[in-house]
Amino acid sequence: MKIDFLLNGKKIELDAAPDRRAVDLLREDLGWTGTKEGCGSGECGACTILVDGESRLSCLMLAAQLSGKKVVTIEGAAGDPEIRPIQESFVELGAVQCGFCSPGMILSASALLKSRQYPSREEIKEGLCGNLCRCTGYHKIVDAVGEAARRLKDGE
Repeated sequence: MKIDFLLNGKKIELDAAPDRRAVDLLREDLGWTGTKEGCGSGECGACTILVDGESRLSCLMLAAQLSGKKVVTIEGAAGDPEIRPIQESFVELGAVQCGFCSPGMILSASALLKSRQYPSREEIKEGLCGNLCRCTGYHKIVDAVGEAARRLKDGE
């Protein structure tokens, strides 16, 4: 099946099997390994990508669902000036340990902060729902997203 989409600003056109998962296409076929596979069942969020600006679990998507979409992985988000305050806040507030969950958390936080400029603590928790962290715990992650919201508001 022929699919075409915009991936991290680059037009992609390729053939993919109808049952090919998006996570496998991104990691194995295209080499974007920042998108992790944790559980393979939509429970952990390690495979989070942005599809047309919204966070999506790529392990639950077929590659064909990417067709015609704008897709951003953590690698593609690296140049986004709105991502930088999120990344810096995660590092400075100790919201990163092993780093496995961080790409999904950061992309989910980005989608949240683009849709809600001044989220409450509860809204941050809701926005990160479906992303698991086994090392750091959620208190520091929620703090980091709140700090990133403040920095984005203040133009830092």
